[in-house]
Amino acid sequence: MNKAGDLLSKISVPEDLRKLAPEELPQLSEELRQFIIDVVCNNPGHFGASLGVVELTVALHYVFNTPYDKIIWDVGHQAYGHKILTGRREVFSSNRKYKGISGFPKIAESEYDAFGTGHSSTSISAALGMAVAARNKGEDRHVVAIIGDGAMTAGQAFEGLNNAGFGKSDILVILNDNNIAIDANVGALKEYLLDITTSKTYNKFKDRVWKMLGVFGKLGPDARTLAAQLEAGFKSTLLDRSNLFEGLNFRYFGPIDGHDVMHLAKILEDLKRIPGPKLLHCITVKGKGFKQAEENQTRFHAPGKFDKETGEIIKTSDANTPPTYQEVFGKTVLELAKINTRIAGITPAMPSGSSLSYMMNEIPDRTFDVGIAEQHAVTFSAGLATQGMIPYCTIYSSFLQRAFDQIIHDVALQKLHVVFCVDRGGLVGADGATHHGFFDMAFMRTIPNMVVAAPMDEIELRNMLYTAQLDKNSFPFSIRYARGRGLSTEWERPFAEIEIGKSRLVSDGNDIAVLTVGHPGNVVASVMGKMKNENLSVAHYDMRFVAPLDKEVLHSVFKKFRHILTVEDGILEGGFGSAILEFMSDNGYSSEVRRLGIPGYFVEHGTQDELYRECGFDAEGIEIAIRELLVRKEDKRQK
Repeated sequence: MNKAGDLLSKISVPEDLRKLAPEELPQLSEELRQFIIDVVCNNPGHFGASLGVVELTVALHYVFNTPYDKIIWDVGHQAYGHKILTGRREVFSSNRKYKGISGFPKIAESEYDAFGTGHSSTSISAALGMAVAARNKGEDRHVVAIIGDGAMTAGQAFEGLNNAGFGKSDILVILNDNNIAIDANVGALKEYLLDITTSKTYNKFKDRVWKMLGVFGKLGPDARTLAAQLEAGFKSTLLDRSNLFEGLNFRYFGPIDGHDVMHLAKILEDLKRIPGPKLLHCITVKGKGFKQAEENQTRFHAPGKFDKETGEIIKTSDANTPPTYQEVFGKTVLELAKINTRIAGITPAMPSGSSLSYMMNEIPDRTFDVGIAEQHAVTFSAGLATQGMIPYCTIYSSFLQRAFDQIIHDVALQKLHVVFCVDRGGLVGADGATHHGFFDMAFMRTIPNMVVAAPMDEIELRNMLYTAQLDKNSFPFSIRYARGRGLSTEWERPFAEIEIGKSRLVSDGNDIAVLTVGHPGNVVASVMGKMKNENLSVAHYDMRFVAPLDKEVLHSVFKKFRHILTVEDGILEGGFGSAILEFMSDNGYSSEVRRLGIPGYFVEHGTQDELYRECGFDAEGIEIAIRELLVRKEDKRQK
């Protein structure tokens, strides 16, 4: 068990924290930071983001009466310190493990988790809802939204700011400005915040404003209003531009040092007494207190296991390990972009995670990180496509959900040649319910004009990426692939076109048929290899496409087989298996079809193998399903 420091060991809930003297807060912050390092070095998770908000976390729970007062963390991977201080220190080592605590805030897990925030940029909207509800119920409740790690770049954050400023609601937004998401922040907002933080004249004046507000605050509300007006006018003059946040009717305070915990506590105490919408601009360092994380913030966002003394990341693969699907995507798109100058790469803030960084490093003028803005990424891609470019828009499956309307209205309706590279389809593991890619096949296959493909292995992924850029295929094209590794290190072969809507026979048989799409086909193939020794005759088809389906092969399958198994790593309701059932019904067949995939509930976190087992399509579950169908076939034959 990881040992807490002298002060941290005495804190089970924030009420214990509030018994400390202000001068003890720096020591507690250091103990909390060390506890996070001790746990995460052996139990991989998000690292740098939570280290960067240690002092802010301590100050917030010291000043505000949580859980009555509401604190929303955005993005939620900043909340490790929050979890440790709110009753979960003893179980923190179970973070992101199967049946353990979640790596993100979760309402069902703790009364201190005011809102679930696995996806970014939702906090201001949620905080506004809570503040309005408190006002309507006559409750004197403070609501705080901490928005950082690039989350302010998303459109929803600005929608929330706009609405909150108009409504004059009593909320506090804390901008955790560390100038980075997972990769470096991009866009005009980053430059705007940089202007504020580096203006020496403004920062000198800002310190005087704080003192002035303190004096005026003691003189009553009229004097405080006058001070606020003076402050706003001076800010605009000194910065040579209007303050963006005050233009949205937010009182802007800052920038301040987000690592000075005693000063933070004092400022937060002052802000509690100021009504209306307020924004506190805190400057922090992602990875603060761990040298290697400060120096390589992207790598230490979620580094895996590492040596806490040296910072050396413990490798889990070598030259003989098959590449990840993400690496295959990144290297293949770069290769294609060198051949076809019309190809562009687009990602919403995930160049490293998606491996689009390979192309970004070599062809930066055709590679675009648009920030945490999935809707914009899709419509930006559509705009490129209207002018003859071929955008490869790579988005994690769970984040693609946020751009459903743009996929339909801006791409599919206009039949534009956008290639959606749907990363992390299926069960992703420890990130859990907010990040699993359950739904993309089910919703993408319902969209007219959309090709929905899922490669079984690295070679198919490479060839689908090649096929998608051919002029003959100038329509919306979706290619989804799993998180993790394939099977082969020899995948860099000459490109080969894959005919749209055509499957392939992996192994022939006469008793039952197994239809797969995507990575689970590899598990089925391994089960088939095991069962060959038993002289069982099972056919395996890699369908490759969910839309359009290979109807020619399906007609032959339903004419030949009375028992069929489908396997997918997507939601069963409306997914690949449902498409097969629809085909059977529409064409008057009556075979027995059993479907394996993700059941209709939100699967929690764990390793991918643990979650495959839970959902019943690991190797054992597939083998059991095949054997049960073989028994049913034999029973019917004997009858």
